[in-house]
Amino acid sequence: MQLVKLITPKKINKLQVILLTFLVLFFTAFQPVLAQDNSPYSRYGIGDLVPHSNINTRGMGGLSAAYNEMLSLNFNNPASFSSFQTDKEARSKKLKAGRAILDVGLNFENRTLKDPAFTQRFTASNALFSYVQVGLPLKANWGLSFGLRPISRISYNIRRRELLIDPNTSQPIDSALTSFKGEGGAYLASIGTGFSIFNKMKKDKKDPNQLIGEEKLSVGFTAGYLFGKKDYSTRRTLFNDTVFYYQANYQTTTNYGNLNFSAGLQYKVPVKKNLILTVGAYGSWGQKLNATQDILRETFTYNQEVGELRLDSVSDKRDVKGKIDLPSSITTGFVLQKLPVLNKEAGWLFGIDFAKQNWSNYRFYGLRDSLINNWELRVGGQVDPIPKRNYFSNISYRFGFFIGPDYVQVGKKLNRIGGSFGLGLPLATNRQAPNQATRINLAMEYGKRGNNSNLLSENTFRLSLGFSLSDFWFIKRKYD
Repeated sequence: MQLVKLITPKKINKLQVILLTFLVLFFTAFQPVLAQDNSPYSRYGIGDLVPHSNINTRGMGGLSAAYNEMLSLNFNNPASFSSFQTDKEARSKKLKAGRAILDVGLNFENRTLKDPAFTQRFTASNALFSYVQVGLPLKANWGLSFGLRPISRISYNIRRRELLIDPNTSQPIDSALTSFKGEGGAYLASIGTGFSIFNKMKKDKKDPNQLIGEEKLSVGFTAGYLFGKKDYSTRRTLFNDTVFYYQANYQTTTNYGNLNFSAGLQYKVPVKKNLILTVGAYGSWGQKLNATQDILRETFTYNQEVGELRLDSVSDKRDVKGKIDLPSSITTGFVLQKLPVLNKEAGWLFGIDFAKQNWSNYRFYGLRDSLINNWELRVGGQVDPIPKRNYFSNISYRFGFFIGPDYVQVGKKLNRIGGSFGLGLPLATNRQAPNQATRINLAMEYGKRGNNSNLLSENTFRLSLGFSLSDFWFIKRKYD
């Protein structure tokens, strides 16, 4: 894709360094302050599952099984790491080099909760770190990637007021205020590698002397450390005109973590010149997390100067050991892509993914939760206009949708459905470093969880912003 020169070389280098450094530090440092979400469904399992893919594919409904793009990182399927250098790209530049990539993502969300029994709605907004990922070429058709990303988020704060009735007289005796609060979530720090185990140039059937592209089979593996926290508390206050009651706190804090593994494969075959079909799959098997739990039952009082003060500890258990069983998952799909041709032909991409997770096998300290096996269908595409010198012809336009039941079930199933739209915005190349490529990726997603038959329905609008920076490495330079 030809990049239009919009910013001078000196300015673009300064913008990249200053903007990325500021954003990463800001969102990492202030995420707990900004994340003022309130989703009661995050109480179950490991919490609300955050978007699973990079910003590119979120604009296409979340395609990830067969997606492969040299200017971004598909961290879901490690088999894609084998394409940090494509043979076609290296030959065109006459370089024995690979493309290193830095990919950073940020989320801005707006969530609306609605109880079918009331007209009032609750709306919360937040800004969250999405991921940071680095990809490095090791050899031709062999790459390495590492990074950090969130897996789930727990964030709710609910208050319930009620009037207590004497069962003997059926008369009200006291009023009560109960506060339910949850915080935490899971993160994955990972490193993975992907490499080609078979690749050859394919010839045109009609003209054996004409090469139409590379046929390639790649596999990949990822190892990481999955860690997180679940902090649940229930605080209850009783009100009476003549009797004073102490406030009660029931709090359970669980910290967990362990090694986590996944694997994937991709098979790319040229159908004809500039038309490529890729099929892929990735997944993980059931794994266990080591957990420790602090269980606290206490009475407390509130002081305006110092906050909550413990009065008496009814029960205080520390470091209770246990296990958390995570389920297996698998995602399969395909992508059919037509490559654009400069000043001649537009390009396009279309793909479908199907994902399945066995959440009924989830166990928390040996106990089940309100979870079910779930699936998700993702459909998406991308259009690349005929590349010309005007900027808008160099933008990638993306669209997609997804559908499937949520993994949480409280009462009836929580059906999920949503759509997305995205843009790939290229920035100017640097004359002093012509092999660099920078792209800003935008994705807008709207999703709905539940309907009037559920206890609560949620509408979520998410704006995701991604920065993808890449450059050729291992170039043998010559000096005159």
